Amino acid sequence: MKGAGMIKEYDIGTKVLMKKQHPCGSYEWEIIRVGADIKIKCLGCQRIVMLPRNKFEKDAKKTV
Repeated sequence: MKGAGMIKEYDIGTKVLMKKQHPCGSYEWEIIRVGADIKIKCLGCQRIVMLPRNKFEKDAKKTV
């Protein structure tokens, strides 16, 4: 079963909007590593976070 917010097309350098706001106030993230885990960088404060692929696909709303 696929959720309405799941995105499937993404690559390194893709900018995505996440469902939840980062504590710095930004919703925009840039993908910097793709594999079993996805590494994303906040475009507001430059913080880097690594998420399991299934959590990333569930929490990402759309590409920018």
